[in-house]
Amino acid sequence: MLNRNKIWAGLIVGMLMPALGSVIIFNIFKILAFIGGASGEGFTPNFRERTSIVIAIALNLIPMNIYRRKRWDLAMRGVMIATVLLAMVWVLYYMLKVF
Repeated sequence: MLNRNKIWAGLIVGMLMPALGSVIIFNIFKILAFIGGASGEGFTPNFRERTSIVIAIALNLIPMNIYRRKRWDLAMRGVMIATVLLAMVWVLYYMLKVF
């Protein structure tokens, strides 16, 4: 196994994990809405979108825990940088939509 204890490797994982997670979460909601198992009525506008993206960003906890156990500090730092950047973009994007 290759040692991927590099900041760039953590950045790549930190960006890909939420991207893939959000695609999967959105498709799960589409399937549930199609079969009548989920409805977005009664919630605030963009509730499902906002919440799904926050959950997708939180998926970075999985590689963070793996890197922590392996003591790959540089890769863990890369995932944290990506997570903070994504969280800041999320806050700025939805703050502009709310106000």
